[in-house]
Amino acid sequence: MSIQHALLTSLLEKPSTGYELANRFDHSMGYFWHASHQQIYRELGRMAEAGWVLAEDDPNAGNRRKKTYQVLAAGRQELSRWVAEPGSSNNADQALLIKLRAEAVLGPLGASRELQRLIELHRQRLQLYRDIERRDFSHADPSQAQRLQHAVLRRGIVTEESWLAWAEETLPLVQ
Repeated sequence: MSIQHALLTSLLEKPSTGYELANRFDHSMGYFWHASHQQIYRELGRMAEAGWVLAEDDPNAGNRRKKTYQVLAAGRQELSRWVAEPGSSNNADQALLIKLRAEAVLGPLGASRELQRLIELHRQRLQLYRDIERRDFSHADPSQAQRLQHAVLRRGIVTEESWLAWAEETLPLVQ
């Protein structure tokens, strides 16, 4: 997931200075996706160069260099494009959370397709875990090592069940 898309989403929610944005990020998206303040400022500069955001000097800042960032049309288009594309396998769950927030700000962008795609992937993974459980952990009187291995597998099963319950609850909100 690109930090730029998370920042675009946050700026669409509320135009902000870099400092305000970094603090808001820490207390919202930062709970599930971390970015340092330095990284945020660096990306804001790149996004301004790309024409995705406008950085305006704050006239009330006095001698301090204080800029307020707001999303331009090109930034909205980039965010819309990103929301509509399937996520990569290594970060799709985290990216989905940003995509849902972007959809909340911009309206329907196709996040439902991504959510449905991920529901299917999580169902397949859950089925695989349950198949492994039946195959490897159905015998009586398991050893301590087998009980621990089963506990690890059970954590995966519970995680997938929880994710799927959340996704099924969320799906009607984006359709």
